[in-house]
Amino acid sequence: MTTRHKIALAEATPAVDEQALREDLAAAHRLAAYFDFHEGICNHFTARLDDRSFLLSPDITHWSRVTASSLVRVDARPGGHHGRDDGDQVAYHIHWPIYRDRPDVGCVLHTHMLYATSLTMVEGGRLDMAEQTALRFYGRIAYDDEYPGLVGVEGESEGERLARKLGDRSVLFARNHGIVVAGPTIGEAFDDLYYLERCCHKQWLAKGWGLPLAPIDKAVAEASRAWFGEPYRRWKLETFEAFKRLLEEPAEDYRA
Repeated sequence: MTTRHKIALAEATPAVDEQALREDLAAAHRLAAYFDFHEGICNHFTARLDDRSFLLSPDITHWSRVTASSLVRVDARPGGHHGRDDGDQVAYHIHWPIYRDRPDVGCVLHTHMLYATSLTMVEGGRLDMAEQTALRFYGRIAYDDEYPGLVGVEGESEGERLARKLGDRSVLFARNHGIVVAGPTIGEAFDDLYYLERCCHKQWLAKGWGLPLAPIDKAVAEASRAWFGEPYRRWKLETFEAFKRLLEEPAEDYRA
């Protein structure tokens, strides 16, 4: 395991390497723009700094331009800085209740990425266990089948409700809204985000055939839990490291 992986595995612990955390969170924003998971300057990616604060992207910054040094510290302490300079507290309302209630979570990613969000727009929208990559999410998804209104309007109560809906799961499909992914580290959370969108895209394509989906046997899905558990964690971190190289290497490197 590389030094970067050791840092990543320790992100959710009190001994946080803040610079490494900032670099990975900035990379996650840029990769989200690269893979078209973003909505310009909207939505929020955050990473826990300690038990009362987390990092957030700055206001009026396109995700493709986020840098490690530009990330803002959000302080959940009474009287602390609860939003960005533009007064946007939506990130605080969505992310803080999850960090507060889930000490195992070191990163929360909220997006309106196209295919996953489209599944929140249809009655009974669910990720079907009809393709082997989807098995990585078996038993890890929560579904919110209500839509009380905008978080910006509903405020703290809506953030609390979404946190309750997520519960102890890793992914939340919020009806008529979007996706929340929570993970112990930035690398693991982003890996889930990436594959979640691909699974939703493939499901959308499969339904285009006009034929019934072929579900994977429940016993097979149950058996996959162990394989996609702790042993898979290293693979997820290595995938994130590979993704970050997309931001660092010039395209003409293929000639080497």
